[in-house]
Amino acid sequence: MIAHLSGVIAEKFGAGSVVIDVHGVGYEVSVSAGDFEAVALNQDVKFYTYHHVREQAEELFGFSSLAAKKLFEMLITVQGVGPKVALAILSLGDAEQVRNAIANADSAFVQKAAGIGKKTAERVVVDLSDKVGLPAHYGRADTPVQTELNTSDEALEALMALGYTLADATKALENVDTNLPTAQRVTMALKS
Repeated sequence: MIAHLSGVIAEKFGAGSVVIDVHGVGYEVSVSAGDFEAVALNQDVKFYTYHHVREQAEELFGFSSLAAKKLFEMLITVQGVGPKVALAILSLGDAEQVRNAIANADSAFVQKAAGIGKKTAERVVVDLSDKVGLPAHYGRADTPVQTELNTSDEALEALMALGYTLADATKALENVDTNLPTAQRVTMALKS
């Protein structure tokens, strides 16, 4: 229903939500810990949003990148993972770190999120590891996840806007030079 909001941060609440003033209308949006820390009062922002409707409430969840929103939408398809738990998982790091941990079947990383038990973390990894794309780094579960991909990659977001899944967009851009202009990278990815 509401795909994105562009406006000014009017308020920040300690519970991980912000109010975005869009031409005089304030929208309360729940965001990940990283997005919450990254924004300041009176800052112009654009958040991609997920509109969650329940019987007693409607909530907006916001993401600074389209990749994070797509990962959130994948997470909430897993049994036992609702929007708040998915947001807690995304709060473990940036979207690429979380995507990479799932691709590497690192359930211990996912289990660090508030409200996630061992079985749910394993279910997230089993259900999504083949859907999130190739791992960017192989490592032991007890080492910090390192990434090679840029989560603010405009080419990645452009491909997803064209209907590519996160996994397909990541794979299409895998061998394309990151120093090329965005339009050229997208063109090359579409040809591959």
